[in-house]
Amino acid sequence: MHPRLATDLAALPDLLEATRLRATEILDRLPDQPVVPPLRLPAPEPLPEEGAGLAGALAEFTDTWAPLLSASAGPRYLGFVTGGVTPAALAGDWLTAAADQNPASALDDAAPELERRTIGWLRDLFGLDTAYQGAFVSGATMSNTVGLAIAREWLGERRGVDVAQDGVAALGRVRVLSGSSHSSIAKGLSMLGLGRTALVQVPVLQGREAVDPAALGRALTQVDGPCVVVANAGTVNTVDFDDLRAIAALRERHDFWLHVDAAFGGFTALSPDHADLVAGLGAADSICIDLHKWMNVPYDSAVQFTRRPDLQVRVFRNAAAYLGPLGEIPDFVDLTPENSRRWRALAAWFTLRAYGRDGHREIVQRNIACAQALGEAIEAMPGLRLLAPVRLNVVCFTLAENPTAERLAGLADELKDEAFLTPTTYAGAPALRAAFSNWRTTETDVHRLTEALQTRLAKL
Repeated sequence: MHPRLATDLAALPDLLEATRLRATEILDRLPDQPVVPPLRLPAPEPLPEEGAGLAGALAEFTDTWAPLLSASAGPRYLGFVTGGVTPAALAGDWLTAAADQNPASALDDAAPELERRTIGWLRDLFGLDTAYQGAFVSGATMSNTVGLAIAREWLGERRGVDVAQDGVAALGRVRVLSGSSHSSIAKGLSMLGLGRTALVQVPVLQGREAVDPAALGRALTQVDGPCVVVANAGTVNTVDFDDLRAIAALRERHDFWLHVDAAFGGFTALSPDHADLVAGLGAADSICIDLHKWMNVPYDSAVQFTRRPDLQVRVFRNAAAYLGPLGEIPDFVDLTPENSRRWRALAAWFTLRAYGRDGHREIVQRNIACAQALGEAIEAMPGLRLLAPVRLNVVCFTLAENPTAERLAGLADELKDEAFLTPTTYAGAPALRAAFSNWRTTETDVHRLTEALQTRLAKL
């Protein structure tokens, strides 16, 4: 064994304790550090011929790189839709690395079974029936892509071709209809060989991001043969929801696969006051839900569900003698694009076991309350204007006068000590978004952001 490896192995308990202390330092400064620090990158260095050992690497990371990291795990990182990491999820993730399991195959241990049981808990959390099977993937993009891959195979089944065997050329022209689809849908269509132009944008309701069911019905009459409909349960800009029940009802007259992108909106099922927004989710053929958003597990983690695991296996089966025959219960290696992946389920299992439905409901409800409080403050603040009602956990707003992208970028930059907001465009207007999904966030953080907005507006 290399001397550096042998030394680190012998001192591993002490080194892990030192790592724990560095991790605790990172977490302890989250409430007060600049949310986005100035980025002063060190000069590049060549790969060292001789390593510094774990202690040396830890010291360099602590001194050089840790101060340059954003507070993305903290309470006022409101960009994108980024959760943090609950204490239980953090513990689960540390143990994931320590155990270093590959849950793709059931040949050697119980990791796949824990994953299946965790998927069962998640299915129950979102109010889905046992007809749905699922698997962990890296994020919403991969979850949407897996759902679309199964839909592609369903289209082949409807048209009498085997796409997995003969290729996408055998399928012919495909149409995917959606109102306000996430960018990952077009990306997934590109990866699957269906092409970005397969996506047909259907008109949305006036002043909304939700699809117009009547317009969708008309669009379906213009499609020759079976197609795919992508419905949204929580859009990026305004957390708008398609009427899933109305869309599902269209299947009485039209033949389509219904994929629901519920990346973070699926967690609305936990809120008694908002659960009706996802009524009809159980009518979907495939569902995308992201876990490193509102469930607050570490990046990267999402789950995909489908009612047609048989088609999923047809797409992703990895036939190899060393993996053994395909059993009655497929291994995860036969369900997703990855043959090898980390045991993502453990962090999710830990946080579900630790806090249960009630604990995660409290996070969702508190985040919604924070978003509503910020929305009310913006409505009352001269110089700012809400662009849409605060429906759930995202606040979309702009400047009341001269709302250019440059001025909004300047405002966002001025706020980076106190909060991180991301730019967007809504209804043709440049805007900023504040997305609440972190388990640490409270109304105190909203008050700090409100005060910062008032102060920075005076500088514009």
